Amino acid sequence: MSKTTLVELLYFEGCPSWEQAFENLAKAMRLEGLTVPISKVLVTSTEDARRNHFLGSPTIRVDGRDVERPAATGRAFGLTCRLYQDGTHMVVSPSVEMIRQALQRG
Repeated sequence: MSKTTLVELLYFEGCPSWEQAFENLAKAMRLEGLTVPISKVLVTSTEDARRNHFLGSPTIRVDGRDVERPAATGRAFGLTCRLYQDGTHMVVSPSVEMIRQALQRG
């Protein structure tokens, strides 16, 4: 595993899924033996969303790269809820396994 230095969780106030994403992220980091702090980023406006390339809440990035690889090319920034492709279905936050894969990629 490469040396991960920055883990971010971006969300907006009132998002019903960010806390589950945080729990999954913390668990994935524990399983990977990663001890860097999680930087929580509260996105508060449409302009803030554009500036942060915020694809919706919750968004998790490892060293600046989205945990969902195809999302890296997304351009629809805003204060919206986000869905993730997990196998054959959509989910409201990335799974522990999806996050672990992103941490392993570094």
